[in-house]
Amino acid sequence: MNDKIVQFIQNTFATKKFIPLHEPRFIGNEKKYLNDCIDSTFVSSVGAYVDRFEKEFALHVGSKYAIATVNGTAALHVSLVLMGVGKDDEVITQPLTFIATCNAITYCGATPIFVDVDRDTMGLSPDALHLFLNKNAEVKGNQCINKTTGKIIKACVPMHTFGHPCRIDEIKAICDEWHIALVEDAAESLGSYYKGQHTGTFGKVGAFSFNGNKIITSGGGGVVVTDDETLAKKAKHITTTAKVPHKWEFVHDEIGYNYRLPNLNAALLVAQLEQLDGFLENKRALAKLYEEFFQDSNISYVKEPKNSKSNYWLNAILLENKEQRDMFLEYTNSNGVMSRPIWTLMNKLEMFKACQCGDLSESLWLEERVVNIPSSVRV
Repeated sequence: MNDKIVQFIQNTFATKKFIPLHEPRFIGNEKKYLNDCIDSTFVSSVGAYVDRFEKEFALHVGSKYAIATVNGTAALHVSLVLMGVGKDDEVITQPLTFIATCNAITYCGATPIFVDVDRDTMGLSPDALHLFLNKNAEVKGNQCINKTTGKIIKACVPMHTFGHPCRIDEIKAICDEWHIALVEDAAESLGSYYKGQHTGTFGKVGAFSFNGNKIITSGGGGVVVTDDETLAKKAKHITTTAKVPHKWEFVHDEIGYNYRLPNLNAALLVAQLEQLDGFLENKRALAKLYEEFFQDSNISYVKEPKNSKSNYWLNAILLENKEQRDMFLEYTNSNGVMSRPIWTLMNKLEMFKACQCGDLSESLWLEERVVNIPSSVRV
């Protein structure tokens, strides 16, 4: 079967050469806007393209404000800071995620708590979240207290895995009930909707990424979205080293970060955003081809969950077990078709082994079976 899969992917991408997992497509106004940016001499964190991108991105996802950052991890970090996450706080997230989610939590001096995912979404499970909180937490005043550690559970960070929305409305309702701030890790889900609403816009803040392998990219880049004007102003201030505006004086009124997106990167993103609808259409057509190919095999193709419209950023399949998974990875990567397993669970990494966990049965099941296959926009 593995040889048939390789042949199908080669035919689908019309090449016998190496096929990467997800490569960028610069087929629009990227060079034009970059040249314009260079000619303007505004290539750093101030410039017309930064302003333009922030406005156009906010319109695209349906938020009032967007604050561009140097990468998605910075966007997550700032989002957590905006929610008041600090030293000795705890933040609930999923173990099945990219390391950036947990890195951002630790940058704040906080500690992750790992709660299981749903098998169909691969994102944080509201059922598992509800069970964990009822067993381990209590509300005192307006704070959620972990009865095991005595620490405040300040925030919850669900992640929309591979662009497939989790049951984010249910998660939000639980967070509201328990006085926990919801911070959406929407890094992978630009162009994905849950019940008609764009991912990243359900909580007070959401974070997106434009890394080189994302659906649109500037080589790096990220953005924080919010409907709260106060939070938006705070985000822009602290990502610009918390410098108080003045013609010549250098006054900084709090700890800030050098996290603003350069105008050069923003020029790329403006051009990429112009093409997003076409990219999404192309990727959904590829997903349909994969779904049809795998429907008569013993390999399950991961389809968009109920009530969702996914961007299908990375296509994923489910193998029968870890042994079959590893055989598949070895064969495809040895024959010029890039594939990769899902991430090692965060609670297995050395720096997070001591973190509190709920029952992680679904995460463990998925870790042994999920593989990503080539997902680039076809040209």
